[in-house]
Amino acid sequence: MYELLVEGEFAGAHNLRGYKGLCEHLHGHNWKVACALRSDELNKLGMVIDFKKVKGLLSEVLEQFDHRYLNDLEPFQEENPTTENLARHIFKPLAPRHPEGIRVFKVTM
Repeated sequence: MYELLVEGEFAGAHNLRGYKGLCEHLHGHNWKVACALRSDELNKLGMVIDFKKVKGLLSEVLEQFDHRYLNDLEPFQEENPTTENLARHIFKPLAPRHPEGIRVFKVTM
């Protein structure tokens, strides 16, 4: 089993609706994101996958959140932009975009 960890980051602001505490107020974060991929085999070049390709895909996904008020974005107009929900919305577009045998198994924030 082989794992590849690709990291990125973005800055964004949000507030948590219905939360009683400081996070109900507008505030910002600099989120660090790690995307872990797994494969049972290495390709003919000795890699799980081209690191540059995965880094580009992660950057493409994170770009939609960077320097934005997250509550205004489509997925968060109804659900709270919690770190957990952000991780889910980062995982979903990354998971199906890799060759067979390579899977995104974790997004950590």
